Amino acid sequence: MSALMENLARGFDALPGRDAAGLGPLRQEALASALRDGLPGPRTEAWKYTPLRALDRRSFAPVGQAPAVDPALLADIPAPRLVFVNGRYDASRSDLSGLPADVDAHPLSELLEKGDPAAAAALSHRYQAPAEVFARLNTALATEGVVLRAGTAARGGNPVRLVFIGAPDAEDRAWHLRHRIELAPGAQLDVIEHLVDGGAHRHLANSVMQVEVGDAARLRHARLQQDSTGATLLHRTDAVLGADAEYRRIDLELGAALSRHELNIALRGERAHVHANGVLLADGRRHLDTRLGVDHDTRDSRSELTWRGIGADRGKAVFHGGILIREGADGTDANLSNKNLLLSEGAEIDTQPMLVIHADEVQAAHGATVGQLDPTAMFYLRSRGIPAERARALLTAAFCREPLSVIDKQGVRDAVGARLDEVLLRSVAAEMGA
Repeated sequence: MSALMENLARGFDALPGRDAAGLGPLRQEALASALRDGLPGPRTEAWKYTPLRALDRRSFAPVGQAPAVDPALLADIPAPRLVFVNGRYDASRSDLSGLPADVDAHPLSELLEKGDPAAAAALSHRYQAPAEVFARLNTALATEGVVLRAGTAARGGNPVRLVFIGAPDAEDRAWHLRHRIELAPGAQLDVIEHLVDGGAHRHLANSVMQVEVGDAARLRHARLQQDSTGATLLHRTDAVLGADAEYRRIDLELGAALSRHELNIALRGERAHVHANGVLLADGRRHLDTRLGVDHDTRDSRSELTWRGIGADRGKAVFHGGILIREGADGTDANLSNKNLLLSEGAEIDTQPMLVIHADEVQAAHGATVGQLDPTAMFYLRSRGIPAERARALLTAAFCREPLSVIDKQGVRDAVGARLDEVLLRSVAAEMGA
């Protein structure tokens, strides 16, 4: 058994609330299955581009008391918000004032303690595939997370913010968070996830989020990942859409040492629509791995996927975009675009768009490119007196602008765009030795 798996398994017997909500047997089964299969290696297709050898040799302490963090980290994150520090819910920094009408938000630990059926629903999914080892570890070990439910009367309002802060601690720690977002038929909800760098650390965060968008419901979802340059993040999102449901989301992957996100979206109801965009910034020695899996399982559904990747210094970005159109899913309209920009010779970008069609009457397109900044555009900006660093940052920011169009709230789009510009300018300055 690997050092990592043995280390994580040791904490199972002392896991608080392990048997709550009748989940004990399921957790035991999930752990045994994960230990039997072990960590996926380079011969496992879904993991061949994600290096786990160094992680496999590490050990982590379980979640402890949340360390103190700088209050300034939350200055620009308004309520309503739920805050987690090093995998532990922080009630003192959370603030649920202004929560939209007919919306409930609770930490998973609270629901487990009460034996709430919602806790069992959040953890009851069984992951069977050999490549889903970390999802099974999450099922076995997660006792914290967010359960967010929007009733039929929910009509948007203030975005609910989920804040996850990684902060320095006495030891490297591992935590497992399980989240569930559930929208009743006709509900509307806005959610923004913030993964915040609270200081240098090398923790491991393993999280799974389940999303259920009911018939004619609408979910707008942004995920801003800016964790510490030493962090390891393994994140999985599984979303299911009902008839006439709409799911709009954007992912900005801007931090961590190793970050992997598996985003799986199943369009189960007729006329369901997903519009999921993203930006990957692999600078320094960062490794970012994003895997999209969109499953069209019904008539007249639509998917629009626009992703941009940037490789700088010795960073590596990996993108896998898979679209499956099943038999009988006539009328499907699916589009995937993945364009990538290399800013240095030492950077690497691997992209793999895939389109599998088992239906006849569909419209589908996919494409991927890898290139460099246009020297003519650089010359034009320099000739107008713009310094090289600023010109490079402007062109890079313009390249990343298209994915932001998925955010249809002007204020949120402007704030996300400003944050992205700030990170890109800092990355370009570092690349040019400024």
